[in-house]
Amino acid sequence: MAPGGAWVEAVDPFDLSGVPPGTSVPVTAILAGLGITLCDNRFELAAVRVSRSPLQRAVMTLVRGVIPTRIAPMLALASNRMKAIVQNGYGSPDVLELRDIDPPAVSDDTVRVRIRAASINAFDWGMLRRVVHVIAWLIGNPVPRIRGGDMAGVVDACGRNVSRFKPGDEVFGIARGTFAEYATTTEARLALKPRPLTFEQAAAMPVAGCTALQGLRDKAQVQPGQRVLIYGAGGGTGTFAVQTAKALGAHVTAVTRTEHMDLLRSIGADDVIDYTREDFTRRGECYDVVFDIGADRSSADCERVLTPNGKLVLVGAPKRLGALLGRILGALVMRRRRGGRIMLSARARQEDLVALKEFAEAGKLSPVIDRTYPLREVPEAFRYFATGRIGGKIVISVA
Repeated sequence: MAPGGAWVEAVDPFDLSGVPPGTSVPVTAILAGLGITLCDNRFELAAVRVSRSPLQRAVMTLVRGVIPTRIAPMLALASNRMKAIVQNGYGSPDVLELRDIDPPAVSDDTVRVRIRAASINAFDWGMLRRVVHVIAWLIGNPVPRIRGGDMAGVVDACGRNVSRFKPGDEVFGIARGTFAEYATTTEARLALKPRPLTFEQAAAMPVAGCTALQGLRDKAQVQPGQRVLIYGAGGGTGTFAVQTAKALGAHVTAVTRTEHMDLLRSIGADDVIDYTREDFTRRGECYDVVFDIGADRSSADCERVLTPNGKLVLVGAPKRLGALLGRILGALVMRRRRGGRIMLSARARQEDLVALKEFAEAGKLSPVIDRTYPLREVPEAFRYFATGRIGGKIVISVA
């Protein structure tokens, strides 16, 4: 009788004479014949009752030692399917479908995470466009059909070369295909979840938090006492940018729409400008750093409010391709001239995830969540994201 009170039928893999031809033998029955029992997705070693030859016992000893530590996590999912949001076309969120698919396998260098929560970023919306997939295919890096990049969850299994994490660890970070029950990633793109945060809060942090941190701390090199203006401060990256700039000791001016003004004051903005009523470029004030997330003002407009040695960090991407190419070209030209215009392309790094974790545990960073949707309602979450009126992040609850 297996642990937990469930009977598991056993088949002796060394003697199949009693198994009729054409019989489908489940993997669990063969494992049980080796003294390995699957109960509640956990492998347990059972007593060996059948007498075997020395060679058979040696093989059993080897197999019983390898399966529970290396192969068991994969076999535990082999007979299961997972739910995931799969992109089946291009265009509207209607192409995002909830399906039952095979869970990802674990390689030597990867970590599989049981996803508890994920969140939507701008690039997730961009992946609905056919041109993105064509470009990715042309450069030899095809886009997976499961959407999502941010996540938080519990480590389910680790490859043999993984040393920093173990099954059961609560983590957050970045992976491919996180709008699903399981996803794999490398340990360099994970960190332990901040203790005070829920899985939903932690899932809101990775991409937006790393973007704000790398843009302000590394690219702009914000120093205590400097004046920083965050343009487009009400969204996911913006709310992290306001808090990050404050944590670095800056005086922060946030530019946003009317309905987000109180929110930004509540997370630490020293001054808030309603762009529907006032043009920040005509205030007559200058800033050491302009962090442009909105991407709907010209770089020349933003540079007019910079101090002589100020820095313009271009974060957001214009919606039109021509405007985007112009912004990239302009950033390259100005970088050669005086280094004051910086085009930011953030990368997921474990040291930055750890820095975000430390900010959160010190009370300097609190993810702002606008709405939370269950996995089955991801298309509706995308429709809300498309309105552009989000205050903070949209989170997907997976488990």
